Amino acid sequence: MRITGFGVIDKSGNKLIYVGSGCVKTSEDELPVRLKSILDNLGEVITQYQPDHVAIEQVFVNVNPKSTLLLGQARGAAICAAMLKELKVSEYTALQIKQAVVGNGHARKNQVQEMVMRLLSLNSCPTTDAADALACAICHAHGGFGLGRISTDGYRMKRGRLV
Repeated sequence: MRITGFGVIDKSGNKLIYVGSGCVKTSEDELPVRLKSILDNLGEVITQYQPDHVAIEQVFVNVNPKSTLLLGQARGAAICAAMLKELKVSEYTALQIKQAVVGNGHARKNQVQEMVMRLLSLNSCPTTDAADALACAICHAHGGFGLGRISTDGYRMKRGRLV
């Protein structure tokens, strides 16, 4: 809820090109104000960069149910920002994202940062939140879970397989 990362890339053939990244930070206000901040700020990011698609990480069930619920609400605000601009939204699990970027679904944050830096030819590592967002974009650019251009619409992942 405090920090929401975003990452924008372009794909030309097999080459990934870094366009921009950063974080939307919310204040310590009440929940509705924080959600509106996410919605408004991501709407501005979408207006600025004009993406064709939006990829977002799926919610995982955390040990703390309250944290999981708050994360889901933040995701909802991010999805609404994309839908208000009439963009298609694709969702990927953390396992799919890490597998697509690092080659290991259980990679650590610093491994994701390092691979994002290498894959996008960046001069320095992005922050963890921006790196996670860029990794999600890279996963989407690769068709999610290494499937190239095969459409995964209407399917879901279960134990690493499309069902």
